[in-house]
Amino acid sequence: MRKKAWMLLLLLLFVVTMLSACEEKLTASGKPQVVRVGVFKNVTHAAAYIALEKGYFAREWGDEVKVEVTAFDNGSDLSIAMATGDIDVGFVGPGPATTFFLKSGNYRVVSGSNNGGAVLVARNGAGINGVKDLVDKTIAIPSKGNTNEISLRMLLQQEGISLGRDTGSAHLIVRSPSDALISFRQKEIDATLVPEPWGTQIEKAGLGKVVVDWQGVPPNHGDYPTVIMVASDSLIQRHRDIVKGAIKANMDGIAFIQNNPEQAYELINNQLKQYSGKGMDKGLIKASLSRLKLTTDVDVKVMEEMARVSIAARYIKGIKENELDLRKFVDLSMLEEVKSGK
Repeated sequence: MRKKAWMLLLLLLFVVTMLSACEEKLTASGKPQVVRVGVFKNVTHAAAYIALEKGYFAREWGDEVKVEVTAFDNGSDLSIAMATGDIDVGFVGPGPATTFFLKSGNYRVVSGSNNGGAVLVARNGAGINGVKDLVDKTIAIPSKGNTNEISLRMLLQQEGISLGRDTGSAHLIVRSPSDALISFRQKEIDATLVPEPWGTQIEKAGLGKVVVDWQGVPPNHGDYPTVIMVASDSLIQRHRDIVKGAIKANMDGIAFIQNNPEQAYELINNQLKQYSGKGMDKGLIKASLSRLKLTTDVDVKVMEEMARVSIAARYIKGIKENELDLRKFVDLSMLEEVKSGK
């Protein structure tokens, strides 16, 4: 039954893609009139925020192309939007992006944007000083199957701790990062693995402490893709120059933050206000950016390592761990062209 449902979904995706191709409206110069960009309401998307705030996308695409931005709360929603053709370019975590790519196969990773940036925070008074203390504790993650849950599973596995409801296991619960603050106050949860700025925010609120900093969160000692740039196959096939422009905008956003950090905090805050409805203290943005690595690099092997965790957790079905090969999912050819000035 599930197989039939997925076949129907794939057929629907094909029909939507074909209809979109037929209905695409172009400018006089042959560019799409609108390019739809997806981001999170999160400071870890700092490079995308700078690219938007500084007008780098418009600079690369031209004033005739309208940049239409949609802000998402989690990677699953953004990845579904990519799979169904509702956005053209997205900044998203590798966990949900991989899961939905293996179902739809109609978008590709074209660049990195940010590595790391997630921390494990323990509630004050919960008796947690390290990962080994998470036995019989309730740990929150932002959403099922997302990159933070993958890291948490790997972290627990390193200490031989299982996830489950039984005594002797760690207990998993889903809470958005903003709700985690409330859950800490109400002592509903004992710990959470969250992207910045939420870890720093919990610390500053006096509700908890970081017990595993970002460089201790697996895989690869924190140097794993947290935010990657994906583009739809249709955009790559019909408007490769537009995708390369997005890559250049992201690259320049990273460079701006690295070269002008103090100025960048205000610009990032402007975007946070626009898409989340409220701003953030500059000191909090600064602290958050100190716990991540801005980079266009994408390590396919690390992504495959993370995907195998999703397979074991049954978020990815119909494929065996030893059959996994994400080389078709990651297309860095355009990134290399941009780097070489082509």
